Amino acid sequence: MILYHIKATTNQEAYEMKKEIATFAGGCFWCMVKPFDELPGIIDVVSGYTGGHLENPTYKEVKEGTSGHYEVVQITFDPAVFPYEKLLELYWPQIDPTDVGGQFQDRGDQYRTAIFYHNDKQKAAAESSKQSIAESGRFRKPIVTKILPSAAFYPAEEYHQKFYKKKPDEYKADRKISGRDEFISNHWQQ
Repeated sequence: MILYHIKATTNQEAYEMKKEIATFAGGCFWCMVKPFDELPGIIDVVSGYTGGHLENPTYKEVKEGTSGHYEVVQITFDPAVFPYEKLLELYWPQIDPTDVGGQFQDRGDQYRTAIFYHNDKQKAAAESSKQSIAESGRFRKPIVTKILPSAAFYPAEEYHQKFYKKKPDEYKADRKISGRDEFISNHWQQ
């Protein structure tokens, strides 16, 4: 008699197998959470730091520019519901991809734009989307957003997580002062 052992997969395990990670730098991470948060297929959006040389950097170290990190959002998503290409379509209109020195009022390397890919498929999709933006004629200056391999990710301190929900008035004021919304309106919503 031959016995076969078949491992049952629970719904939770099946769900876990579908998860992927995307990581985007778009300036201040406070402004990068809301556009991705609470969409179908988006499991979580976490503000954090990546691409630097210090382990476990603090917000102060990143903000001062001493750690080499970018401020980023790391998105956990179900690609069957919300494909990576759709994340890219949502990412680009949140940024000025021609600004090499930061984003809007936030200046410094920690506020530069970048797409951190987690696999070859993401790399190819990111490069293709960047090329499409460059060829679109939407911008006069070159597209400087970098496409980089993923690196160690460090979640930001808890008070930064979902900031737009925790402090909605401060979030709205910061966004307005930054010039981000005006730029998006002038360059992307055409």
